[in-house]
Amino acid sequence: MGEFWQAATTFPTVLFTAALVVVVGFWLLVTVGVAGADSFDADVDTDALGLGGVPASVSASLLIALSWLLSLTGSVLLARTGWSGAGRQLLGAAVLLASVAGAWRLTRALVRPLVTLFPDEPGPSLHDFVGATCTIRTGRVDAEFGQAEVAARDGSTAVVQVRQNDGGLLALGSTGLLYAYDDAGEFFWVAPFDAALDPRG
Repeated sequence: MGEFWQAATTFPTVLFTAALVVVVGFWLLVTVGVAGADSFDADVDTDALGLGGVPASVSASLLIALSWLLSLTGSVLLARTGWSGAGRQLLGAAVLLASVAGAWRLTRALVRPLVTLFPDEPGPSLHDFVGATCTIRTGRVDAEFGQAEVAARDGSTAVVQVRQNDGGLLALGSTGLLYAYDDAGEFFWVAPFDAALDPRG
C-alpha cells in the first residue's frame, strides 16, 4: 500500500491523481443531478482529438483515468529500478508522455463503440408538430380551450392542447392545421384545414 501511495502522490502520477479527483467529483455531481453529463460539450472540441461522438466529459474522464492508471503502473516500475536524481526525473517525464499517448489510443478505441449510445440527433420536440395536420378531439376549440390528436413522424400519436382566435369552425372530428406553438402557454395555434386546398395534395 505504501508503494501505491508513493507512486500516486509523486511525479508524474500526481498530475493525473489531482485530475482524477476532479473527475470523480464531477461524476458524483452528475449522479445526484447537480450537473449534466454533457455540461462541457459547448466548451470542448473533442472531435479534433479523434474522441468525438460522445459527451466531452465521457472522453475526458476516460482519458484521465487511463492516463492515471498507465502513469501509476509506470511509476511503480520506475521506483523498483532504484534510480534517482536527474535520470529518474527524465524517465518520469518519459512515463508522463507515454501514459498520455497510450491513454489517448486506448480512449479512442473505447469511444468508438460508445458512440452508438449517444446519438447525434436531437430528441423529439413539440415544435416538430408545427405544420402538421391534426384531428380535433373536443367539441369546440377557442382561445381558452381545445385538444387535438396529431401523428408524429414515427407513426405514434399524441394529444396536444390547441387554441384558435379567428372564430373558424373546429368541432369534434374536424381536421386542423397546427401553424404555431406557444411556449409560454404550452399549446398550439390551430386553423381549419381543407385538404382540397393543400398544395402538397
